[in-house]
Amino acid sequence: MPAKRSKFEIRKSKIPGSAWSRVRLFAMDVDGILTDGTVQISANGTETKSFSILDGMGLKRLEQAGIITAWISGRASGATTVRATELKIPHLIQGRIDKLTALQGLAAQLSLTAAQCAYMGDDDFDAPAIAWAGVGISVPGAMPAALRAARHHTRRLAGHGAVREVCELLLAARV
Repeated sequence: MPAKRSKFEIRKSKIPGSAWSRVRLFAMDVDGILTDGTVQISANGTETKSFSILDGMGLKRLEQAGIITAWISGRASGATTVRATELKIPHLIQGRIDKLTALQGLAAQLSLTAAQCAYMGDDDFDAPAIAWAGVGISVPGAMPAALRAARHHTRRLAGHGAVREVCELLLAARV
């Protein structure tokens, strides 16, 4: 009888296992990575977003394993702040479209090299950070620049477990 496959089974990555095991910081974009890229804004200006519980559990497991997490978003959002606070994300950077500069600054603050960083993004502003990080990741449906920069593409969609998929890879590399 064949072994049961995990629903988070990962296809072969272009990134060697040794690169995954070096990661100490997993930074990511928010809209289009932790969400499906849509934002609901009501007439009174309140905003809502949908975040995957699967992704949240993966991020909590990374925290328990000692991997630092960061969210770097191009737009400031109260919904993002609430979710980051709920998950105790230690580094929340909002309103920054210069993702590479933000990531490099955070890495320097934490005394980490590019090889010790993973970055996950889906848009043109993310591409330089994806390319700079030792582990650069994108999702199906991302913009062409992000897809070209990434050396790993998730099977799962943004906002539907793509971050959890990456968390599972990072955790497996630590064993």
